[in-house]
Amino acid sequence: MNKISNNLVIELHIPDFGKAQEFYSMFGFERLSYDPTSGGGSDLGYMVLARTDSIGRTLINFYGDKEKVSKHAHFKDFPSNTPRGYAVEITIPASDVEELWNSTYKKLDPSCISQPLILKRWNKKDFRVIDPFGFYIRFTESVDWGQ
Repeated sequence: MNKISNNLVIELHIPDFGKAQEFYSMFGFERLSYDPTSGGGSDLGYMVLARTDSIGRTLINFYGDKEKVSKHAHFKDFPSNTPRGYAVEITIPASDVEELWNSTYKKLDPSCISQPLILKRWNKKDFRVIDPFGFYIRFTESVDWGQ
């Protein structure tokens, strides 16, 4: 078995893989895998998107691809219109966050931009967007988090 370089797996439960793929492809993500039956025996799908640049690879996993994903054993206790990702920020380091911003911001619906590219008080540039399902995504220059 290969050594895992990052043990954290993000899995977003969403009703439409097409919207996710269209949105995340603007930021360089490509479909790594797709399984319409989530390993068999299910009519909900599984998709993995990957983005690679000089500082590493980012994976985001998606489960569902149908409205009934909101009936999942855990999430069924919440109304289906509950904002996804409340109080969660998904942070994605990018080798050239300025170039990434310049190549994407004109393609984004203005309502998806939570914060344009700025230099933060910790001396790193970042920008923040809201994906089509309400998840809060930050693209940032590399920060030393001890990785």
